[in-house]
Amino acid sequence: MNGAPRRVTVLGATGSVGRATLDLIAEAPPGHFEVVALVANGNATALAAAARRVRARLAVVADVAALPALREALEGSGIAVEAGPAAVVAAASIPVDWTMAAIVGAAGLPATMAAAGGGGIVSIANKECLVCAGPMLRAVAAAAGTTLLPADSEHNAIFQALDGTAPESVERIVLTASGGPFRNWPAERMRAIRPEDALNHPVWRMGAKVTIDSATMMNKGLEVIEAACLFPVPAERIEVLVHPEAAIHGIVQYVDGSMLAQMGPPDMRVPIAHTLAWPRRMTTATRRLDLATLRTITFELPDHKRFPALTLAREALAAGGAAPTILNAANEVAVRLFLEGRIGFLGIAALVAAALDRLGTPAAPDLEAVLEADATARRTALDLATGPAFA
Repeated sequence: MNGAPRRVTVLGATGSVGRATLDLIAEAPPGHFEVVALVANGNATALAAAARRVRARLAVVADVAALPALREALEGSGIAVEAGPAAVVAAASIPVDWTMAAIVGAAGLPATMAAAGGGGIVSIANKECLVCAGPMLRAVAAAAGTTLLPADSEHNAIFQALDGTAPESVERIVLTASGGPFRNWPAERMRAIRPEDALNHPVWRMGAKVTIDSATMMNKGLEVIEAACLFPVPAERIEVLVHPEAAIHGIVQYVDGSMLAQMGPPDMRVPIAHTLAWPRRMTTATRRLDLATLRTITFELPDHKRFPALTLAREALAAGGAAPTILNAANEVAVRLFLEGRIGFLGIAALVAAALDRLGTPAAPDLEAVLEADATARRTALDLATGPAFA
């Protein structure tokens, strides 16, 4: 990388993706990056430490109650501090060259939309933004001349394998899934799954919500919806294969029969680095994939009966309107309730299905309608969860 430093903002700086992004920035040679703003929800201690480490100009917490602690932790540093939802959006609106959008869940939508309206590059690690408001996000980005890059490992893999290929040359794309910790569990055993079981992912190290989504395979369902927004391929040509070794992250098959697959270690720093340096490449210290020790690469079809979240996501994508938003919001509630021990593991997908059935497919013509559908779905899921069917 040459020239002036790339000015960056990290939304969700204290989460797993945000921390990985800041590790890459800190490890880069001096002068490569200039951190303008870091945003977090409420972990003032971690945010202050990160801001000092990368010499950020601004640190923002969404939780106003965390402002005194943030101000105290950064006293004398010269780093400006702000708090509140409006401050988060304002920070995302500051013109920069590159933004990491990694605020978990639909809560990241307003800030991501603001970043997309500012030009530059927005690296999207928050799949929920594309699930809930993908067409709107793309329209805002197009109007501002903003480049949207996928930071999810699977979508980044597809992006690399496509490499500007004409849409008519693509026959299908394949998103791979590790299968999670319960890939081989019989259905009857899955009724007794505890949160600590589901948080023990065999391959990836991620935040709690994403880890549970991987265990239910809802993450792959959300990724199918995301892929339909990101890539010029009809939904019926977006496929999912379980690939336990997690060495191949995405495959593009072309009309001539050839297939291009992107490979790498199961480390989010690899796709993040790709977007951070794009259109160039940057050196990283990540572990390399050793093909000599890999030995075996296997694939299998996902089991939709044991993992119904995949079917729910495809049905929501086909329904359109606010259905994907309802799917995502109900799932966020269901995952939280499972982690709190208030519903069972199989109750997660069941609760999402019940919320979709009750709410139908309302229209979602603008951001206000999307946010209203999100709020309604959360209330509905909480109301439904009191029933015995989800235990």
